[in-house]
Amino acid sequence: MNNIHKCTIAGCLAILIWSTTVGLVRNVAEQLGPIGGAAMIYSVSAVFLLVFLGAPRFKVFSLKYLLIGGTLFVSYEICLSLALGMANNRIQAVEMGVINYLWPSLVVLLAVFTSKKPVDKRLYPAIALSFFGVAWTVSGDGGLSISQLAGNIATNPLSYSMALGGAFIWAFYCNITKRLANGRNAITWFFIATAIALWITYFMSNEPAIAFTSGAAVDLLITGVAMGSGYALWNIGIIGGNMMLLATLSYFTPLLSTFFSALILNIELTATFWQGVVMVTIASLLCWWFTREKPSPAVDVTRPIKVE
Repeated sequence: MNNIHKCTIAGCLAILIWSTTVGLVRNVAEQLGPIGGAAMIYSVSAVFLLVFLGAPRFKVFSLKYLLIGGTLFVSYEICLSLALGMANNRIQAVEMGVINYLWPSLVVLLAVFTSKKPVDKRLYPAIALSFFGVAWTVSGDGGLSISQLAGNIATNPLSYSMALGGAFIWAFYCNITKRLANGRNAITWFFIATAIALWITYFMSNEPAIAFTSGAAVDLLITGVAMGSGYALWNIGIIGGNMMLLATLSYFTPLLSTFFSALILNIELTATFWQGVVMVTIASLLCWWFTREKPSPAVDVTRPIKVE
């Protein structure tokens, strides 16, 4: 097996691992608390990344990348992890994951706004389809209803707001850091910053003390390592793998994540829910297809659709 195939397999494994994180994060939050559990997860992930990727010296990064990219990354991770942890129930937590998957379409939309290149008019219906898919999922079994949608959101406006806000934040992160990073990756430092921010939030909150059990410790270790290894493997994949294949596979993450979440959390999702997830997945693929780069020696894409 040549090096390209090995790196491509590493990237595929990253996509699969990231697809489990919605269910894993929710599982830990139920045992350790939404804020304390998230702080523990990112602490474990940061240690994992320090061991396997190391921490590059700050001198190799631009100050703008560290400040702007770091702020956006930390904000996104906090929004998503707390949205999952603070969801009223497990099905609502999976809804938060689906809302998070608006970010690929939003990445394309922001890129279009900031680019002077001509736009394929078919892109706009594709972006609309992604939002329609989320609305269809959140509305419930009765089909799309504005009153039902508003009623469901009203049961937990904070979590829904954080999930949606996180999708916009990650879209900005993907568009901005591509220009600021200069090929560098400060992911280890960003994870450390996220863990610190979550611990500060935890100590400022009224959340009860973290109560460890052997089961919670095992779930925490699995979740932290999964999140960290996903980044580590994806880093290998984008360096030497088949990026066209990995980019295509990454847009199926909403389906994979929903499937794994249902398994991990032991929940049964309705046909309506799956229909919404399929819409979001198709919309993401269409957005990528309408804006894809023409075949060239190297194709630049963002990371896959991640759910930490």
